[in-house]
Amino acid sequence: MKLDEAKFTIEAKLKKSVDANPKLLNAFLLIHSEKLNIHWNMAHGTTGDIPANMEQPYHTASIGKTFTALIVAMLVEEGKISYKDPIVKYLPADLMKDLHSYKGRDYSKDICIEHLLSNSSGLADFYEDKPNQGKPFLKLMLDEPSRYWTPEETIQWTKQNMSPRFPPGKKCHYTNTGYNLLGLVIENVTSKSYYEVLHKYIFQTLNMNHTYLSQYSEPLVQSSYPVANLTAIDKEIKVEDHHSFSSIYAGGQTVSTSEDLLKFMKALVGNQLIPNESLVKMMQWKKMWIGVDYGYGLMRVRMLPVIKKYNGWGHLGSIGSFMLYHPDMDVYMIGNFNKTGYLAKSVRFIFTILRTISNVKTG
Repeated sequence: MKLDEAKFTIEAKLKKSVDANPKLLNAFLLIHSEKLNIHWNMAHGTTGDIPANMEQPYHTASIGKTFTALIVAMLVEEGKISYKDPIVKYLPADLMKDLHSYKGRDYSKDICIEHLLSNSSGLADFYEDKPNQGKPFLKLMLDEPSRYWTPEETIQWTKQNMSPRFPPGKKCHYTNTGYNLLGLVIENVTSKSYYEVLHKYIFQTLNMNHTYLSQYSEPLVQSSYPVANLTAIDKEIKVEDHHSFSSIYAGGQTVSTSEDLLKFMKALVGNQLIPNESLVKMMQWKKMWIGVDYGYGLMRVRMLPVIKKYNGWGHLGSIGSFMLYHPDMDVYMIGNFNKTGYLAKSVRFIFTILRTISNVKTG
């Protein structure tokens, strides 16, 4: 297959994904490979009455966890923090009180930075786990869009409505609560707001001019396009109008563009922000889901158990957002389907695209 044929096939697949599903409003896809000399940025669908545009910003969801984890790695490099540090060293007593009580024992003081980064703290996830009673948190967010949540409030809500899963370090359970705690740790260590650190350490350094922390900061350069709408529990919403999304905070509240996310991934792969030794440290993989392992704010996605070339690392989001690098193919895959509960389907889509690209004949 020639390059132009592959591009046409991939564009058709993207359009079909959106057109065949009335609950998908839009989709974005950027494929970059220096080995193949390709840079294909595409979009399909709408935001309201406006056609989706490849330069359009969108909510990145849990991709933001990689930003949080990278900041921690940079602070470790600066000697300001250690992965082994207990979080009680950085957080107030009222927040730590009853944070982790499991089977009659209080493990709150045993939680370390590395436990939060690797999702091995045992803490419940306020965003996706089912509460002991009452509404799930996502439903609460959508029912009360004007409510502003502080990270401290999400942690207190977790303590009041959920129970820890296991002692720290014993297993792996995905938790936004843990990443909100990391955001507060970062604020304590730097004496700056989390969003200020994001901009200083990453966005400004890499000229990610259209990237910012929604509900907290603004991009350096305003986009000509509105932030893409997304589907949450089958309802179309404007992310920027929902102040309740402030609750996601350091767990993935970033708005960005495909091009900005590519800048970040290329910098991470190229050791522009941290040395390779630190990146390897972030890749201490633990099995989390079928085909997905977790490190320190990074995911490894194994498409097929016996075929390594399709494997990639980076991060995925629950709304079908993805930011991956596939080293064996030297291919970056960036994009978003902007629909809650679309993670698994986005991975299957990525696999079909990688298979298409693998059939390209070069030379």
